[in-house]
Amino acid sequence: MKAQRDLTTGPIGSTLIAFALPTLGSNILQSLNGSINAIWIGRFLGERALAAASNANIIMFLMFGGVFGFGMAATILIGQAWGRRDVENARRAFGSAIGLVLAASLVFAVLGWACSHAILVALATPPAALPLADAYLRVIFLGLPAAMVLVLLMMGLRGTGDSMTPLWFMILAVVIDTGLNPLLIRGIGPFPQMGIAGSATATLIANAVSVLALTGWIMWRDLPLRLKGGEIAYLRPQGALVRTIVGKGLPIGAQMLVISAAGLAMVGLVNREGVETTAAYGVVLQLWAYIQMPALAIGAAVSAMAAQNIGAGKWDRVARITRAGILYNIVMTGVLIVAILWFDRTTLGLFLPAASPAVPIAQHIGLIASWSFLLFGVTMVLFGTVRANGAVWGPLIVLFVAMFPVRLGFALAIRPLLGADALWWSFPLGSAVTTLGAWLYYRYGPWRRQRPLMPGAARPPRMEAAAEAPAP
Repeated sequence: MKAQRDLTTGPIGSTLIAFALPTLGSNILQSLNGSINAIWIGRFLGERALAAASNANIIMFLMFGGVFGFGMAATILIGQAWGRRDVENARRAFGSAIGLVLAASLVFAVLGWACSHAILVALATPPAALPLADAYLRVIFLGLPAAMVLVLLMMGLRGTGDSMTPLWFMILAVVIDTGLNPLLIRGIGPFPQMGIAGSATATLIANAVSVLALTGWIMWRDLPLRLKGGEIAYLRPQGALVRTIVGKGLPIGAQMLVISAAGLAMVGLVNREGVETTAAYGVVLQLWAYIQMPALAIGAAVSAMAAQNIGAGKWDRVARITRAGILYNIVMTGVLIVAILWFDRTTLGLFLPAASPAVPIAQHIGLIASWSFLLFGVTMVLFGTVRANGAVWGPLIVLFVAMFPVRLGFALAIRPLLGADALWWSFPLGSAVTTLGAWLYYRYGPWRRQRPLMPGAARPPRMEAAAEAPAP
């Protein structure tokens, strides 16, 4: 499989799946990494530590969303520029994004480290898990800059059609992280015994090594986004690019924050059901991470393909890319849902002892809510397409309405009647509303009339006709 792909030519289906598979592999490895780390924590340190890591990881996702939008906006800029064969502007966008993301992640790391205890208290983290969660979260915050730059490097490469290089360096990060986890948790050999903080330290080291190695590889192999000589100045964000990246990145980041805030609110409700339910929910989240992997991979591939084709003015391919993405998502996500539910006791047994009271709770949660990820996959494709042309406010509004008035509103209103089941049934309801809103925006929204994102770029061919054409 070639690393670099031209996403503006050739058959839609095979090009999409060939580009998405390495991204899916990266997602599998990332989720597998988190699951293996959760196994180490659960087996070595117990349910309280597992509940603590679950709370801390959701907070980390919230902080990650604060700077992720910049990277996504840069990826769209890179994709559109690459579709026009405008290598210079692709590098300018990449450099500005690196500078912005590095600065923002440093700020978040400092603030997060200082406020981790207060954040966990506000989240209603169970008192028994609070000290462990605080120790874990502080180290995770210290590793945020390396983690964010690594993600941005991988996103930028995918914007140029290269999904293989990120896969290799994700493998490197996972090998280091999973290998160091038990050594630093238990203090095996010359390594210090750090408990739950050792798991976070392993992640920090893995990300730092991988970002340095990937940077060196990009320079050594002279990959398209390498910056050398006078191009190093591109790392100092340029005014026009900063306005574009921030203008598009903040709403994209806000989408992540909406999802994260809704997740935090849900965790707060789950925590009130007791440690067993919190641990069960944390394990189910681990399994859901696998179920949503095809949606995330194919959604990212659709966004990259659509951005390049929009940049090239090939609007006739965009609708076909979207339809292919939806079909692949339904098939792949459906297979995973059936497999995980069929073997749920086996998979849950990896995280919890067979006799744990959390096991039947986790099985119950999975049966009620796991199927909603079919709808999630459709939403990711539709949002990926419209976002490829810089349309970010429509998806943000749809997500906000679905997450808060609908999902959390339902959970709070029905909880007196259904108890904890109201929390689990709120997931398919929220997903259905999100998918409906995404389809309405894709079908009738004004996203096709967006102007080119790159400052100074020419309007792509046939843009005027595409803006007036009916939605496919």
